[in-house]
Amino acid sequence: MPILLLIAAASYLLGSIPFGYLLVRIFHGEDVRQSGSGNIGATNVSRRSPVLGGLTLILDALKGSAAVASGMLLSPPALMGMLLSHLPWHQNLSPPSNPFVAAWAANAALFAILGHIFPVWLRFRGGKGVATGLGSFVLIAPKAVLVAVCIFVVVVLVFRYVSLGSMIAVAAFPLLAWLLHEYGNAWLALALMSLASLLIVARHHQNIRRLLAGTERRFAFRRGAKPGSEPEKP
Repeated sequence: MPILLLIAAASYLLGSIPFGYLLVRIFHGEDVRQSGSGNIGATNVSRRSPVLGGLTLILDALKGSAAVASGMLLSPPALMGMLLSHLPWHQNLSPPSNPFVAAWAANAALFAILGHIFPVWLRFRGGKGVATGLGSFVLIAPKAVLVAVCIFVVVVLVFRYVSLGSMIAVAAFPLLAWLLHEYGNAWLALALMSLASLLIVARHHQNIRRLLAGTERRFAFRRGAKPGSEPEKP
């Protein structure tokens, strides 16, 4: 139990590192929360600098992966497996089949996403959690993540709303993990991933209101598109 609490705390702290805020502050001396949507995620950062936006996306995903990797490696079954069979550490980062390991991994993912959405360093005003969720879930259920990404692409191509694609893909992820049996046969792991997905969707509440009002900005496929058709990404 102490190790589980330690992993939860470490995952939250990893997730709460506000890379978007830090990058804009370091390279431009500005507070990204004071411009655009006020979000610290990759999309709002990219409005200031596409390069920094891309870097934010990668770093936000990596912190989720780092949290889940730590949870998987430090779970008792994984530690015992390394001690008894001398397996190299990287073999313990394959999608968890042990229910106990799966639950620990999903717990780490949830707290990493919570950290990104509610970072203690920024008075709990963070991002939407899509990139961190992607980095977290890809180590737990890679096939489900791949299908979810495909769903995202199809929805964006058809409806031209990036936010809608993100929400549908994230909402579908737990169902996909269940259908593809990528939850280690642990209902607790599936429940934790479902809760994390629900938090990410709920964080898009402003996008939902704009979609219902018909004011959400669409993704522009061509240069020279009208400003009102610029994308609203997660």
